[in-house]
Amino acid sequence: MSRGSFLHRHPRVRLAALLSAPLLWLVVAYLGALAVLLISAFWSVNSFTGDLVKVFSLDNFRTLVTEHVYRAVALRSIGVAAAVTVICVVLAVPMAFFMAKVASPRSRRLLVIAILTPLWASYLVKVYAWRVLLANGGPVDWLLGGPGHGPGYGLFAVVLVLSYLWLPYMILPVYAGLERLPDSMLEASADLGARAGRTFRAIVLPILVPSIFAGSIFTFSLSLGDYITVQIVGGKTQMIGNLVYANIGAANNLPFAAAIATIPVAVMVIYLIAVRRSGALEEL
Repeated sequence: MSRGSFLHRHPRVRLAALLSAPLLWLVVAYLGALAVLLISAFWSVNSFTGDLVKVFSLDNFRTLVTEHVYRAVALRSIGVAAAVTVICVVLAVPMAFFMAKVASPRSRRLLVIAILTPLWASYLVKVYAWRVLLANGGPVDWLLGGPGHGPGYGLFAVVLVLSYLWLPYMILPVYAGLERLPDSMLEASADLGARAGRTFRAIVLPILVPSIFAGSIFTFSLSLGDYITVQIVGGKTQMIGNLVYANIGAANNLPFAAAIATIPVAVMVIYLIAVRRSGALEEL
C-alpha cells in the first residue's frame, strides 16, 4: 500500500500529520517560553556576584505584593488598558455602524482600506509622529492656544496614543459583527413600532457585545504590555512593560523581570476566562 493511499484511508492520521508541525511550534516556542518565564520567576540573583540562583523562592512575588510602587504600577497599567479599550469602543461602534449599514458598497470598501492603511505604517513612526504633535510648542499646543496649553507628555498622552494605535483592532471585529446583521431585522423592528433605542437594545446590542469583547482582547492586551509608547510620550509615567525592561537592562535582574511579566499574563488569562461565555472567542 502506498503512503498516499494509506493517508487517504486514514483521515485522522492525515490530520495529525498536517497539525504536527504547527502544534510542535506552538508547544516549543510559545508554551515553552511561558513555562520558562514562570519557572525563572521563582529564581533570584546573587546580589554580590550577579549570578542566577536557581533555587525555588517566593521572594520576587512577595516583593510585588508588599511594595506599594509595584502595586501602583500594576493598577495603573490595568487602568490605562481599560481606558484605551473604552475609548476604542466609543469611537469604533458609530464608525463601524456607519460602514456596515449606512455607507454605500463602494464607500464601505474605501473606508475599510482607510482603517487598514495605518496598520501598514511603522509602529515607531506613528508614535514619534505623536511625540512631535504633543511636544511643547507643537501643533497641539498651538491648536489649544499656545505653548504649554496642550496635554504634553504623560499619562494622558499614553492613553491618547495607544487609543489611536489600537482603534482599528476594535473597528474591524465590530464592523464584521454588524455586517452579519440583516437589514431586514432593523426594518422589521421599525415596522413594528420600535424606537431606535429599543431596536438597539433588542437587536443590535446582542450582536455587538461578542464583537466588542473580541476587539477588547486586542486593545486591552496590547495596551497592558506596551512599553515603547510609554517610553516615547509617557514622560515619567511607568507601566508594567517599563519595569520589565528596566530589570532586564540596567538592574540585570531577570528573575524579577519574569515575575513582573507574569502580571499581564495572569490578567489576560482571567480576562479571557471571563469573556469566554460571551462568544467573543468565536469572533476572532
